[in-house]
Amino acid sequence: MDKANSNTKRKIPWIALGIIAAIALLFGLLVTQMPKGFTSELGQIGTGKPAVVFVYDPNLVSSITQTEQMNEARDHLGDNVFFLLARTATPEGEAFIAKHNAGSTEVFLFDSKGVLITRKPAVLDANELMRLVR
Repeated sequence: MDKANSNTKRKIPWIALGIIAAIALLFGLLVTQMPKGFTSELGQIGTGKPAVVFVYDPNLVSSITQTEQMNEARDHLGDNVFFLLARTATPEGEAFIAKHNAGSTEVFLFDSKGVLITRKPAVLDANELMRLVR
């Protein structure tokens, strides 16, 4: 009986390590599947890549819908395009809004040199965003 108890005690650390490893693996998979956030670094406009800028108002449901579509477009376009937010009620966002006389939930496309190509009211689906960039 003493030998069986000894074997059980030796197995417990391995079981615990296995559970911890499984939890860590699951957490890692969840983190890699989460959508990346968007930056408000509007200084990236005109730095060598096209930029899609969305005037984001957190009080509007359409802002959530538009960012979901931007995430989908970014999945297809990768790092070839900047996807940026001009957030209302922030100094950078308000400066962008004033400079371009922008309304809430508007989407702007700038070329790689920072020249405004087009602006459209949101919500644009992912396919339309990809067509604009190409």
